Amino acid sequence: QVQLVESGGGLVQPGGSLRLSCAASGSIFSIYHMAWYRQGPGVQRELVAAITTAGTTNYADSVKARFTISRDNAKNTVYLQMSNLKPDDSAVYYCNARRRNTATEYWGQGTQVTVSS
Repeated sequence: QVQLVESGGGLVQPGGSLRLSCAASGSIFSIYHMAWYRQGPGVQRELVAAITTAGTTNYADSVKARFTISRDNAKNTVYLQMSNLKPDDSAVYYCNARRRNTATEYWGQGTQVTVSS
């Protein structure tokens, strides 16, 4: 069992930056692929960025060059650095952990990001 707790969301003006954190507990963090998803009002949850246990990353086209995902296995934490934020980035952001070589996954409770002037 893995518990995930997101933090760092909030209200930011267009063009601003935020860093989301997701702290994991309850299992060996390094064996989990980690990802950030988001869900805006009335839309499906979508993948924003992912990082494998080996450190390989991938991003949704809409956030490439603006967002950076990283992980610190010593701190059991994954981060999402978001820059040049746009109103379309407003959503609840969820942390996801998927145990490598399995379909077992866990979700955090989500953190709200609102980009508005």
